[in-house]
Amino acid sequence: MFSFARVLNVIVVAVLLTLTACSSAPPPQSTPSSKTSKVTQANWNEARIRAFYQQWQGVPYRLGGMDKRGTDCSGLVVLAYQLLVGGSIPRTTEQQTSLGYKVAKSELQAGDLVFFKTSWRGRHVGIYLSNRQFLHVSSSRGVMISSLDNVYWQPRYWFASRLVN
Repeated sequence: MFSFARVLNVIVVAVLLTLTACSSAPPPQSTPSSKTSKVTQANWNEARIRAFYQQWQGVPYRLGGMDKRGTDCSGLVVLAYQLLVGGSIPRTTEQQTSLGYKVAKSELQAGDLVFFKTSWRGRHVGIYLSNRQFLHVSSSRGVMISSLDNVYWQPRYWFASRLVN
């Protein structure tokens, strides 16, 4: 039989792994970056991002994954960008924080990357849609759409960046 302390220890480790699944990052640059391919409104728009979501909805979270067997948050962003824009962007959340330029929360547009601080070092990234919704991968529910106003995400919002047009 398991002792209560052992079960509690397993739960704490699982929670810590979940909260720190995406990488940490330094403060983002506030000027446009040349690290992205040319982003066009025709390819990186809400309708196409939602169509991408329909194909990936429910795919489970898997640290380091980038396929239908599982993906993590930064991997999902890389996949969406590759499939919709045709270019490449860095693989990790930390590297993705330096892309594009910062935008105010009140100025968010479809395709902007939204970043969250989930713990002291943990970071999370998603793709903004509209109406305060964003596409991301949850460690418990897989690829999904959430609200920036969600009780979990609202206090963890860090900043957003717009990829270079």
